[in-house]
Amino acid sequence: MEPWLIVLIAFLATVVALFVLWLFLIAPRARKKVIKPFLRPYAHRGLWGREIPENSLAAFRRAAEHGFAIELDVQLSSDGEVMVFHDYTLDRVCGVQGKVAERTAAELTNIPLNGVENECIPTFGQVLDTVDGRVPLLIELKGESGNTDLVPAVLKLLADYKGEWCMETFNPLLLRAVRKQAPQVVRGLLSSDLIKEKRKGSKLLNFILSALWLTFLCRPAFHAWDAKYPKRLALRVGLKWFGAASFVYTIRDEAEYEQYLANDTYPIFEGFIPKNQ
Repeated sequence: MEPWLIVLIAFLATVVALFVLWLFLIAPRARKKVIKPFLRPYAHRGLWGREIPENSLAAFRRAAEHGFAIELDVQLSSDGEVMVFHDYTLDRVCGVQGKVAERTAAELTNIPLNGVENECIPTFGQVLDTVDGRVPLLIELKGESGNTDLVPAVLKLLADYKGEWCMETFNPLLLRAVRKQAPQVVRGLLSSDLIKEKRKGSKLLNFILSALWLTFLCRPAFHAWDAKYPKRLALRVGLKWFGAASFVYTIRDEAEYEQYLANDTYPIFEGFIPKNQ
C-alpha cells in the first residue's frame, strides 16, 4: 500500500474517532435535561413489608401515598399481557411451580403474593390505574433473551398515561428496542458483576454484560448499579466520562441511603421509609 494512502486512511480514522467522541461528550448535556424529573430515590418494588407483598397494588398504593417514586418489574404472560412481577419463576414469591411466561394473565391474576389472598399478581394496567400519575415510575423490563416483544406491549399501555415514567433493564437489546421505538424515553442500564454473583447462563455473556461492552447499543441516560460492586472500570467511565446519571440498588440502610443522596447518586431502597426524599 502506498504511504500516502496509509496516511489518508489514518487521518480519516482519526476524524471519525474524534467525531464519535464529540457525540458522546455532547450527549450528557442533552441527557441532563430529560432525566432531571427522575433524579430521586425509588421504592424498590413499592413500599412493601410484612403484610404487604413486593410488587403488589398495596405496595404501590402505599408508596404513592408517601410520595415516593416507584421501581417495578414487568414481563409478559403466555398470552402477551404485561404483568408486574420480578422473578421469572413463581416459587419464591407465590409458592407455586412454573414460570410467569408459561401462565396466562387470567391464571396469574388469581395467584396470591406471599399467601396474601387479596393481593395477587397485578397487570401493568392495574398498576397504572392505582398509581394514577401521582409519583414517577421506574419500569424494569425483564428479559433473558433477544426477544423484544415486551417493549411495544409496555409502550402501548403507557401511550395515554399522564404520569412520569422511565425505563431500565439489564438487557441491552431491550433497551436498544426502546431507543428505536421511542427515542424520547429516558432509559437506563442496570448492571452488576454477574460473574461474582454466579448468575446462570453463558459465562461469556455474563462477562460482556458485567463489563458493559454493549452499552453503545442503547446509549443510556443513567446507570443503575449494584451497590456491592461500585469500582468497576466500565461503570466509572459511563458515569464520569459519558455523564450518565447514577442510580444505586438495593439500599437497605438509611445512613447509606443519605450518603448516596449527598453524592448525587439516587438510591433504589427497601425495608425502611426514608425521612429524606
